Amino acid sequence: MNLSDPSRVMAGILLLSLVTVESGGALMFRIVRGRHQANALQTTFFRAGHAHAGVFLTLALISQVLVDATDLSGVAEWVARTGVAIAALLIPGGFFLSVIRPGTTQPNGLVRMIPAGAIVLAVGFATLGVGLLAAP
Repeated sequence: MNLSDPSRVMAGILLLSLVTVESGGALMFRIVRGRHQANALQTTFFRAGHAHAGVFLTLALISQVLVDATDLSGVAEWVARTGVAIAALLIPGGFFLSVIRPGTTQPNGLVRMIPAGAIVLAVGFATLGVGLLAAP
């Protein structure tokens, strides 16, 4: 199987991005072992951000191959190819950045990145799904 150039490039970027998920895992390991202070809210948000990042990057990798199986082009192809990857930045970013300050007890305004990412994710998945169903 040959990947298209856009799929190959995106897959390379996504695989390199998984290194950041590893660093999030290292942070979670330090928190769980008591070597990094975090309150219950931060621990919950950091755990959710870490999990969503890993899952969405994996789905974004799979999406690259699926986009190559469609006849999508132009903006629709771009949305299908990048929607999940963008959500992999927005949703975990919202979880992490909204509680990043030490001792915070409520998420800040960056928590809005989470529903924004969910919308981008839905649009990307819907575009890819329609593209797959419409493919010959």
